[in-house]
Amino acid sequence: IYWADGFVFVYSITDYESFRLLRPLHQHIRRIHPNANIPLLLMANKGDLLRARQVSSKEGLQLATELGGTYCEVSARENCQGVHEAFQQLCQELSRSSSSCNGEKRRGLHLVRPKSPNMQDLKRRLKQALTSKGK
Repeated sequence: IYWADGFVFVYSITDYESFRLLRPLHQHIRRIHPNANIPLLLMANKGDLLRARQVSSKEGLQLATELGGTYCEVSARENCQGVHEAFQQLCQELSRSSSSCNGEKRRGLHLVRPKSPNMQDLKRRLKQALTSKGK
């Protein structure tokens, strides 16, 4: 969330709870990036399960408009092309927003990225934890 150039919010049209959680997630991102204009894609998945639909297309489109993003409805199961096109659209938006920075890189929060854990260190710590439990 801290270093993102764009966001994809995915929910299931058959699960209203997954849809309901998107607003608080967006509010959390806005607290981290209050003035940033970061592209957002709202993706409604399981478009092939219309009989089990709990979230209407109208609600999805309305939320995307409210959050300042774009909306698409896909079925990852039946047609991965729709998912691919949605990601392509987001990448195009990212490209446009980065080119509008006049050659400057977008400055996010100046936080140090965490280093990847060293596998040897993880093994050593796991071994220590296991041996201390046995005592």
